[in-house]
Amino acid sequence: MARRRKPPRAGALSELQPLKIATQIATLQALYYTTAGILMLFTALVAGMSFSVDMILGWDAVRGDTTQGWLLSFIWLIDGGLCMAVAIVVLIARSKLVPDFALTIHLLHLVFTTLYARSLPRHSMWWMTMMASAAVAVALGMWGCRYRELQPVFFGGGRILGSNSAPAAASHGQVAAEEGQAGLDDDDGRGGAEDDGFSRGRGRGRGKDGAGEYEMVGMKQAKD
Repeated sequence: MARRRKPPRAGALSELQPLKIATQIATLQALYYTTAGILMLFTALVAGMSFSVDMILGWDAVRGDTTQGWLLSFIWLIDGGLCMAVAIVVLIARSKLVPDFALTIHLLHLVFTTLYARSLPRHSMWWMTMMASAAVAVALGMWGCRYRELQPVFFGGGRILGSNSAPAAASHGQVAAEEGQAGLDDDDGRGGAEDDGFSRGRGRGRGKDGAGEYEMVGMKQAKD
């Protein structure tokens, strides 16, 4: 008889299959270069520069001794830091995986740049830009994922966590208080009726002043 496989626990690593991870990395890398191309093209049109693939896959233009180099560095910082942080929050949405994906994007960019230029980047400005971009992506990505993880959870049409939990508890407390007040009013009404009718027999009631309880005991008339 074949052994039954145990069902995977919630949040197990089976959710992160190799094909799924590769697809997510490819998607993020495609978004990385697509966003960079759009930003570079817009910058080239506005600044009057000539647009080429070297602006995306090259490293020679990112340098600290020219205004164009600082401008390209700023664009890479926006692309790899801000845009990729938003993409990771939307596609990955897990704070523990943010550093892995953010660093993988920049590492692959280093590999593609080296293969395209046939040499490692030699400008310190390029290296500082990539490190700053990776740091911003990790910081903003983790903050965004944690903020998303702490959002209210809806279950069965109701909100489990969030701002509505306090009003709900207050409403339940108000209902309980109203029910308790109604019970006290009924007790007072019964007690007043008994006092007005001078009822006899055993019973328990509340004093007129509302303080304490007393026990009613039948009284015998004295014989002459």
